[in-house]
Amino acid sequence: MGDITTGSVTANGLDFGYLTAGPEDGPLALLLHGFPDSAHTWRHLMPELAAAGYRAVAPFMRGYAPTSVPEDGAYQSGALAADAIALHEALGGGSDAAVVGHDWGAFATYGAANAAPDRWRRVVAMSVPPISVLSTAFFDYEQLKRSFYIFVFQTPLAEAALDRAFVEGLWRDWSPDDGRDRSEDVDHVMECLATPANATAAIEYYRAMLDPSRLVERYAAEQEAATTVGELPVLYLHGTDDGCLDAGMVAPGGDTGAVEAALPPGSRAALVPGAGHFLQLDRPEEVNSRILGWLA
Repeated sequence: MGDITTGSVTANGLDFGYLTAGPEDGPLALLLHGFPDSAHTWRHLMPELAAAGYRAVAPFMRGYAPTSVPEDGAYQSGALAADAIALHEALGGGSDAAVVGHDWGAFATYGAANAAPDRWRRVVAMSVPPISVLSTAFFDYEQLKRSFYIFVFQTPLAEAALDRAFVEGLWRDWSPDDGRDRSEDVDHVMECLATPANATAAIEYYRAMLDPSRLVERYAAEQEAATTVGELPVLYLHGTDDGCLDAGMVAPGGDTGAVEAALPPGSRAALVPGAGHFLQLDRPEEVNSRILGWLA
C-alpha cells in the first residue's frame, strides 16, 4: 500500500472509514468505489494523485465495512451523492476538489457534481454512463443476461447468494481473461461484506434502484441531480472488455459521441483498450494518465 494510510470521519450521519494519501493541505480528490469492490480499488491511482499534490481520500461507501450501516435504510443514488457532498465538507474540501467515481461511485459522482457544482473543479466517472445512455443499453437482450445479478438481488434469495464464490464469479466475468490473480480484491470485498448487515446493505443499493418505494424523500434533490445533465464537464472512461456493461452498448463501434452528448458541454469520453469493468486495476497506467491529464 506504500504511503496509503487509513482514517475515519463522520459525515451525513455515518462513520466513514477511508484510505488516504497525499498532503493534508492539498486539494481534495474524493474517490468513490462501486460493487463488488472496496476503497482498495484506488490503490494505483492514489499514489499518483498524492505525487501531483492532491489529498486523495477513498471512503468505503455506506454500508461497506468499516463504514457504518445507515439507520435510515437509504441506498439510492441521491443518498450516495449526499454522502459525497457531506464528505467534501467534513474533509475540508474546497472549490478546487475533484471527485472520481466508479460503478455505483459514478452514480454518486454525477449526483454530487450536479447538486453542488461549486464544490468541485473536476469530475471523472467510470464504467457507468449517464442514465440516459444506461437506460437505453440496459434493455438489450445480451445486456439483460449480463445484469442477471440485479434481478437476483430483488429476491429473498439475494443474501444467501452473495457469498465469496458469487463475488469471484462477477470479478471473473467482468474482467478480461488475462490470467491475473484477483483474489486480493475479492478478499477486500469480503472484508467489507463480513456481516449480514453489510451484505444486505450492498444488495439494498440494487433494490432501491428498481423499487421507488425504497426512495427516501430526504434525498429527493440529490436523486434528481443524479439523473440530470449538470454544468461541470465530465471525463468518462469505459473498458473495451467490460463484462458487466458492454462497451458496444455504451459506445457502438467505438464511437463515444452518444456518451459525450449526454454529459455537460466540454465533457470527454474514451474507451480504454484491454480493460474490463475494473479498468483502474486492469490498465492502471493508462487510466491514471487520463485522469491526471484531465485534472491538470
